[in-house]
Amino acid sequence: MLSALPPHVEALVCVLCGCATVDPMGWSCAACGPESRMEVVYRTPPVDVLARFAARPFDQFRYRELLPLPADAILPPVQVGGSPVSAAPRLADWLGVRACVVKDDGRNPSASTKDRPSAVAVVLATAAGAERVVCASTGNAASSLACLAASMHLPATIFVPKRAPAPKLAQLRIFGARVLRVDADYDTTWALSQRIASRRPWFNRNCAVNPYLVEGKKTVSLELADQLRERMPEWVAVSVGDGCTYAGVVKGLEEAHRVGLIPHVPRVLGVQAEGAQPLVHALDGDGQLRVEPAETLADSIAVGHPRNFVKALHAARRNGGRFVPVADAEILEGMRQLARRAGVFAEPAAAATVAGVRAAVARGIVARGEAVAVLVTGNGLKDTATALTAVDGPEDVPADEAAIEAILG
Repeated sequence: MLSALPPHVEALVCVLCGCATVDPMGWSCAACGPESRMEVVYRTPPVDVLARFAARPFDQFRYRELLPLPADAILPPVQVGGSPVSAAPRLADWLGVRACVVKDDGRNPSASTKDRPSAVAVVLATAAGAERVVCASTGNAASSLACLAASMHLPATIFVPKRAPAPKLAQLRIFGARVLRVDADYDTTWALSQRIASRRPWFNRNCAVNPYLVEGKKTVSLELADQLRERMPEWVAVSVGDGCTYAGVVKGLEEAHRVGLIPHVPRVLGVQAEGAQPLVHALDGDGQLRVEPAETLADSIAVGHPRNFVKALHAARRNGGRFVPVADAEILEGMRQLARRAGVFAEPAAAATVAGVRAAVARGIVARGEAVAVLVTGNGLKDTATALTAVDGPEDVPADEAAIEAILG
């Protein structure tokens, strides 16, 4: 596996106790146990780091000084990152905020933000000489890994729970991954994949245990900062399942501020489904994780046991962020409003972010005079069955001009 940290990476540091290691495979803290999570800590970037960023193409590998990649890393041939940001004034009106921008990460190769950590995974797996990459996922991480692994001619094995949507399974198969559909929920599937992968010379793409993967996720907020600069809003909103993306977004914003891309660090609003809200309960309660059943139509955030709970909770406290829950009916309404007011078709988990901002405004968490950036983490074509429940069907008409004119009135 990986033999050494890149020179610009100082150490892996335990989120709980601060102990550091330079072992590139030291993915958990010996003192804090297997539930601990490690953070990648970088050496001080060079003074000309912004000029270096600007000289590179606008994709996620633009930020090489803030990514845990070796200097001679072989990058995927497909573009990952560089997703657009657009102003959405009509959506802002519906949300009740001063202004809103939408970053559509559904434009990535497999149509989700999960391509960012998967790109880092296949680069590091290739550098390590791993014979295969592996992950467990409700769909998006799986399809992204299958896509990026195929682009690097790297075999992939994917564990998915029984409820994984058909369009996401289609992506897995078309990219050539080996797909093991487990007759269980996501939490059971994830634990099973961990035990099996630990006994094989495979590179583990599961973000919750692999500290390098959150580094890929943070590039969505590094890009957002690069795109908005001094126009950075007061809030950035993102949906939350395992907690990996939330932790990455916070870290990306902090690093963007540290190197001078943005004048302040926005607060981050994490949105969970009402039927799967352990991080909401932890942050608003005593800070303890209580595993819950997960029941929501938003499969990508149907997580009752968030595997990156520690890192997400620490990020929220450090950032002054919040978590809010939304009902499935609110998620469906968010899908409709995001599409009709901003022209972005989002899968349920991604649209939950919009519903969460509206709920946060209603609760006084986000002020009406504040601006917000909404991160759309997956395209709506990922789950068309759910999208169809949010809208009316077509009007069936005869192939008769006069009859159609009469119907149109």
